[in-house]
Amino acid sequence: MPDYLDDLRLAHVLADAADAATMDRFKALDLKVETKPDMTPVSEADKAAEELIRGQLKRARPRDAVLGEEYGIEGSGPRRWVIDPIDGTKNYVRGVPVWATLISLMEAGDGGYQPVVGLVSAPALGRRWWAAKGHGAFTGRNLTSASRIHVSGVSDLADASFAYSSLSGWEEQDRLDGFLDLTRQVWRTRGYGDFWPYMMVAEGSVDLCAEPELSLWDMAANAIVVTEAGGAFTGLDGRPGPHSGNAAASNGLLHDEMLGYLNRRQ
Repeated sequence: MPDYLDDLRLAHVLADAADAATMDRFKALDLKVETKPDMTPVSEADKAAEELIRGQLKRARPRDAVLGEEYGIEGSGPRRWVIDPIDGTKNYVRGVPVWATLISLMEAGDGGYQPVVGLVSAPALGRRWWAAKGHGAFTGRNLTSASRIHVSGVSDLADASFAYSSLSGWEEQDRLDGFLDLTRQVWRTRGYGDFWPYMMVAEGSVDLCAEPELSLWDMAANAIVVTEAGGAFTGLDGRPGPHSGNAAASNGLLHDEMLGYLNRRQ
């Protein structure tokens, strides 16, 4: 079984380059922002970070495919890097420090491509998280200055902290009633949004989180960090991994209960 540690080291190098590019333009008064066809924003920093990562991957892993939010798929084969150059662009362009570069390596296997390496770097928060298949999940400044992380042991919804991104997506999918019922059962709710609640699930400071509509690049890195920390990461349909177009993550102990609520339709 491959250990993926060389790939993880490369992911840190890629993140270092992306962090330098994104922080250089964070809060810049002349930052250029466009609106994509799906009506979401994209900044010059999103494009520059993805171009940097793709350029380094072309030199370091020329045989691997790359899928990124801004420039699509390039290449083919059993190994595929999945990149979200800035997860949380709306925060980025407004000067909110909750955004991150997500980098994952996925490998073809039973059930399709699955993440085997994941790294989440949030330089404006001074935080980074990562995981490689079979090696656990960690947080720290770099590989040599890291602490292992693990999900919580909370086993009762009444004691659980639940994080989400917004209400509108749940309403659009006719899942709002179940979502609200879940919020009434848990101890605490907070709308942290984007990558951050998944990392807090992995660290054990949040017990549950879910989002109703996502792309693969939003989920791949988060998924392996959560699962290597001992948690569960599925779609709302219960299918393991980042392939359902939505996500539910938990410490594993409360996962089925969470899905039960979130699948209640109006």
